[in-house]
Amino acid sequence: MTYREAIETGTKILEKENIADARLDAWYLLQMACRIDRNFYYLHEEEELTVEQQSAYEITLHKRAEHVPLQYITGEQEFMGLKFKVNSNVLIPRQDTETLVEEALKVVKPGMKVLDLCTGSGCIIISLARNVADIQCVGSDISKQALLVAKDNAKQNEVEVEWQRSNLFENIVGTFDLIVSNPPYIATGEIPGLMPEVRDFEPMDALDGKEDGLHFYRIIIEKSPEFLNPGGYLYFEIGYDQGEAVPAMMRQAGFTEVEVIRDLAGLDRVVKGRK
Repeated sequence: MTYREAIETGTKILEKENIADARLDAWYLLQMACRIDRNFYYLHEEEELTVEQQSAYEITLHKRAEHVPLQYITGEQEFMGLKFKVNSNVLIPRQDTETLVEEALKVVKPGMKVLDLCTGSGCIIISLARNVADIQCVGSDISKQALLVAKDNAKQNEVEVEWQRSNLFENIVGTFDLIVSNPPYIATGEIPGLMPEVRDFEPMDALDGKEDGLHFYRIIIEKSPEFLNPGGYLYFEIGYDQGEAVPAMMRQAGFTEVEVIRDLAGLDRVVKGRK
C-alpha cells in the first residue's frame, strides 16, 4: 500500500462508519502512524508504507472507525495556539471555550489571583498563565486523573499553576480576583442524544450537569462570593440554551455587570459578572 492508497483506503473505511471529516482524519492518523508531514507525503506519495507503518495505521483507523475521538488517538489537541495532551480522563478542549479565555483576558492583569474550577486538561488556566505574566493561578478538579493531565500540560507549556483536588470549593483556600469555570452543563436527559464520540468516550462526570444542566452553576454562584475579592469577577462557559437562566441566577445572587457573550457561531457561550 502506497501513502496515497493509504489515505484513500482510510477515507473509505471512515466514511463507511459515518465519521465526519473522514479524509482529514485519515490524513492525521497516517501522519501520526508513519511519523510524516505533508511535505514528505507529497514527495513520496507513491512509495509503499513499511509493514510496521501499515500495521500502526490500521490500528488507529480501527479505533477511529469505532468513533474513538481523533484527539484521544493522537493524544493532543490545540487550544489558544498551544498544544495540550488529552486522554479519556479529560474533556477535549474545544474552540467554543476559547471565547471564555478571550473574555477573561480582557480583565486579567499582572498581580491578580485566578481560580479555574473544573479545570480538566487545564487548558483555560494554562492559557491565561501563558498570556498574562505574574498572575497567581490555581486549577482545581474533583478528578485525580484529570489533574495529572493538567500538571503535564502546565509543564509542557512552561507555566506555574497550583493544582488542587477539590469538589468545587470544598478544598479551596483564600480569595481570588477572578474565578473561571467550564462546569458540566449538559442535562442528564440530553446525554443519550450526543454524538457517540462524546457520549461513549469523554468523561461523563465532566459532561453531566444533572437534571436541568444547571446544578453546578447554582453551587458555584452561591458559594463564589465567599472566594471573590471585592470587585472580583466570575466567568462561566455555558450551553447555547442557558443564556437566560445563568445570568438570572447571577443577578439574583447580587452580581453586577452581568453580561452574555456569544461565540463565533453566534451562540450564547460565556456569562460574566462582578461581585
